[in-house]
Amino acid sequence: MTALPATTTRQLGLVIDLDTCVGCQACVIACKGWNTENYGAPLSDQDPYGTPSGTFLNRVHSYEVQPETGSAQLVHFPKSCLHCEDAPCVTVCPTGASYKRVEDGIVLVNETDCMGCGLCAWACPYGARELDLAAGVMKKCTLCVDRIYNDNLPEEDREPACVRTCPAGARHFGDFADPDSHVSRLTKERDGMDLMPEQGTKPVNKYLPPRPRDQIDVLAPLLNPVAEEPTGFLRWLDKALERL
Repeated sequence: MTALPATTTRQLGLVIDLDTCVGCQACVIACKGWNTENYGAPLSDQDPYGTPSGTFLNRVHSYEVQPETGSAQLVHFPKSCLHCEDAPCVTVCPTGASYKRVEDGIVLVNETDCMGCGLCAWACPYGARELDLAAGVMKKCTLCVDRIYNDNLPEEDREPACVRTCPAGARHFGDFADPDSHVSRLTKERDGMDLMPEQGTKPVNKYLPPRPRDQIDVLAPLLNPVAEEPTGFLRWLDKALERL
């Protein structure tokens, strides 16, 4: 089994804004593309032209939620590895393939040591690990470790592919060990929350809860009619439609 570091120099992770995510799946596609072409073994797909299944490090689930007050909401919920401080997937690994880095807190898998036993997937309460059937090893989000430290990339590209590609700006990347970082301030200002805190894993990634839609409907004033009675072309069209 692998021991967890007592402390880490940094705590790199994500803040995901559930109020902003539109469920477009762009982060899923970007993650699949980058991790298939670069870090580690490619993420395989089985029977892509039949009943497709494959390995994904990031998935987006959609749920209809009925708040206690107000109208129902459709919440899109992205899910990937949360890079927990007390990661059970690491401590349960019998070969030491799963480990947590001291320098930045990222949880990774050494694929050359992984035997695909699946114990880490069993131990993870978030379902964030997947067995790649072609490679025979466990795969998980790496926070695009091969991007964030890559000096050959422009500075604006040195962040996870999912963050870089999100068209809604719902994903944020940074160091939670720095109280003045963007992700730390976002978490504090928007009451960022842990996923399933009762599990005691202390996930680094945070979620920003969706706000009630009735409070932020900025388009509502624009929906009021501009005139009680139509005039001009609209009046003629209205009369013409009445005769049909």
